[in-house]
Amino acid sequence: MLENSSTTFSRTPKRRFELEPANPSWEILLEYFPDITLEQQRLFERLYAVYSEWNSQINVISRKDTYLFYERHVLHSLAIAKLLPFSEGTMVLDIGTGGGFPGIPLAILYPDCNFHLVDSIAKKIKVVQDVIEQLGLDNVQAEQGRVEDLKIRYDVIVTRAVAPLITLRRWTKGKLIKKPNQGITGLICLKGGDLTDEIIEAKMKPSLYNLSDYFDGDFFQTKKLVWLKKV
Repeated sequence: MLENSSTTFSRTPKRRFELEPANPSWEILLEYFPDITLEQQRLFERLYAVYSEWNSQINVISRKDTYLFYERHVLHSLAIAKLLPFSEGTMVLDIGTGGGFPGIPLAILYPDCNFHLVDSIAKKIKVVQDVIEQLGLDNVQAEQGRVEDLKIRYDVIVTRAVAPLITLRRWTKGKLIKKPNQGITGLICLKGGDLTDEIIEAKMKPSLYNLSDYFDGDFFQTKKLVWLKKV
């Protein structure tokens, strides 16, 4: 028998459900590259599934923003193509490629160019080699190694958030073809933040592009492309 009919009982706290973001859509790429072929669309769409599979095993890309995969990794990589499009037959070196950025997206966009992706970390190159195989990309080679040890020269060298400009300049010295036949040549870097001190330290006079002038979204507000025609 209850002594007090007004006794209150504690309620079980309501559970808060947080909806996981939906899988990212490759179609954001069409806003900036409306002329990509059906085959390229198929490859870009497939890209997320391949990286998602690897990301469940090792941390290839940040797991907290995988739902922004196409904006923060693929579209960011393709910013190079938006500003400085390659000519057919261009030989491109991607140094410190990590999980394959910017090299893999660029290789999909430019099937008539040749790409050499290099990183010193074996497990990252293992991922890149599997991505190449699963997508059937025959214009890409991935290799574990140091850029300083490469003997080949290239038309273009690309990087994404790898090292300061002064270091990149040292690594890439002598790696560019002296008299390239292609339109675009040099070192192209995707970077973020204020680069004033970095550029002064490197004693360079690069062409500098704010990606926010070309792409929508908060992510691109601080992102930049640095182009050095000679290193």
